[in-house]
Amino acid sequence: MEEGSPKRRALLVIDMLNDFLDDQGALYCGHGAERIIPIVIEAIEDHLKEDQPVILLQTTHHDDDPAFRLLPPHCIEGTWGHQLIPVLVDYTRSDSVYLIPKSHYSGFPGTDLAELLARLAPGVVTVVGVPTSICVMDTVKDLWERGWRVRVLQEGVADSDQQAHRFALERMARLYGVEIIP
Repeated sequence: MEEGSPKRRALLVIDMLNDFLDDQGALYCGHGAERIIPIVIEAIEDHLKEDQPVILLQTTHHDDDPAFRLLPPHCIEGTWGHQLIPVLVDYTRSDSVYLIPKSHYSGFPGTDLAELLARLAPGVVTVVGVPTSICVMDTVKDLWERGWRVRVLQEGVADSDQQAHRFALERMARLYGVEIIP
């Protein structure tokens, strides 16, 4: 990773999709997850006001995805569950917002996320989204391994399993040196 500009920052928004955040979703993260939506919106608007990039990661599976051996079918491309939650859709029209489909827990395998971050060269990457103990933690680990300075907004992440949520926050802080912002 090249040294990013200290004034440049990026927001990474992970899996704010109907299947995770709507109570009809296949892997609904629970009523507590809905509380992060205004925090995520505020973070997006803050970045866009300052012309800072926002990257939306979107889990994208197909009917026969191997992930369905472990988890129920979810985020199948072209379905309602795969779509961004409605309040985020308008943000995708901004030139400073990038939408990256992903098929793994982390946003890196099989995507151009690493190349995009190298091109944008942020000094810090702030992370929000769901679920904390799976996609957020795995993406944060990969950010850390690539040398990025990472912050996680504690009030901007959620999980259906509160014990796993707390564990993930502690692990990211302790093992990856992530700054957890209350």
